[in-house]
Amino acid sequence: MFRIMIVEDDAHTRRLMEAVLHRAGYETVSASSGEDGFEKLDHYQVDLILLDVMMPGMDGFAFSRELRGAGDMTPILMVTARSLPEDKKQGFLAGTDDYMVKPVDEEEMLLRIKALLRRAKISDERKLKIGEVTLDYDALSVSRKDETVTLPPKEFYLLYKLLSYPDKIFTRIQLMDEIWGMDTDSGTATVNVHINRLRKRFEEWPEFSLEAIRGIGYKSVIHHP
Repeated sequence: MFRIMIVEDDAHTRRLMEAVLHRAGYETVSASSGEDGFEKLDHYQVDLILLDVMMPGMDGFAFSRELRGAGDMTPILMVTARSLPEDKKQGFLAGTDDYMVKPVDEEEMLLRIKALLRRAKISDERKLKIGEVTLDYDALSVSRKDETVTLPPKEFYLLYKLLSYPDKIFTRIQLMDEIWGMDTDSGTATVNVHINRLRKRFEEWPEFSLEAIRGIGYKSVIHHP
């Protein structure tokens, strides 16, 4: 069973999140502050951290920076009332993995938690399997049966990202920020170019496809036999 730590200073919100997570089959550990969170981490192994931003003392951004600075890569889902783009950017720069704005939709929160836990498992193994297709993160290769394709790094990371989250729509800007970095001089048309190359390389592979969502971005679709 997965254990999730809730770091939230509001007792009512903390109890609500505990109830939602327990119903979904998760164990929980709760902390009322960033400092309390670090103390709990000394005593409990946790698989994911559900983290509030606005807390007295150590806020969520400082908590994330300190955790990542210590080399701890436990997935973090940041939950906050702050919805401005610069707040989200600050969260990602601090090391959070995903971001939700209050009031939180419970079903969406559970889906995001499930995706982050799955992604963490994939990251540990550094391989992603889709039917007979295997993506090897260290070799930058995509294999099926007796065929192996080694990709340029950016193409591989883009494909790996999309296939790690089937049916999740990523905007071009999200993909640019993650694959090329926030400070890149490249425009979002770079994403289109790389997607088109990937489509051409794998157009004969029936296991997956990359689809454009008009005016938004891209998603991967897994085709089950």
